[in-house]
Amino acid sequence: MFSPRVATASLSGESDAAWAQAAAPHVGAVFLGGIALDDTSRAAASELVARGRSEFLPDDPFAFLDDQLAALDGKDLFVAVNVRATASEPIRRAATLCADHGAGIELNAHCRQEELRAVGCGETLLRDADRLTAYVDAAVDSGTPVGVKVRAEVEGVDLPSLATRVADAGADWLHIDAMDTESVVADVADAGTDLFLVANNGVRDRETTREYLEYGADAVSVGRPSDNPSVLHRVRTAVDDWFAGNRTGTPRSDDEVFV
Repeated sequence: MFSPRVATASLSGESDAAWAQAAAPHVGAVFLGGIALDDTSRAAASELVARGRSEFLPDDPFAFLDDQLAALDGKDLFVAVNVRATASEPIRRAATLCADHGAGIELNAHCRQEELRAVGCGETLLRDADRLTAYVDAAVDSGTPVGVKVRAEVEGVDLPSLATRVADAGADWLHIDAMDTESVVADVADAGTDLFLVANNGVRDRETTREYLEYGADAVSVGRPSDNPSVLHRVRTAVDDWFAGNRTGTPRSDDEVFV
């Protein structure tokens, strides 16, 4: 789906076009956002801001999305936007904008903040597969690539089964925040879908990168250290070596000297 198989993961209030451009020399994909699209999800995000969390809250989220994607037009990157909403129509509209820029859209079934869960956003979608797959359907109608970001360790949620439903609805990728259960990537890979699996959480170096790839991830993503070129370089080198067949774990010499 993208190469090199390293991405930077969305970080609320931080992952914009400038952030993506800074990471571009090291990665094959960037996930902008998350962006709250409708009034209800925006009100919940505003509550998060009131207690000190960083969020993207432009006056017009669609104009903001359009501007951010325009800034990345022509870049040799796979670009996608992570979005939150409480209805299908805003997702359909955002997906159409993404399609206009040759970008993908990533549906957020990941955030766990109480304010977002209270309005049905984020990880609540993991327990409401019917609504999640309806959102996937709405996004797929635009013709743009569609993914879903999920998290592990949510009680009562079977990620392999959910992955099958998401794939059947037409999604192209699943972005898995493995939390402290890295082996969940293997469980999802074993489900046998055609989803491109992006593994996230704790990706920092050769060891953590190799662990996820050994479990069957197709790519890895870097979260909080995504503004650190040393981390991105280490992960990129590990990924390149893995897919080139150098799986011994022996670092290349430039792993040691890059600063």
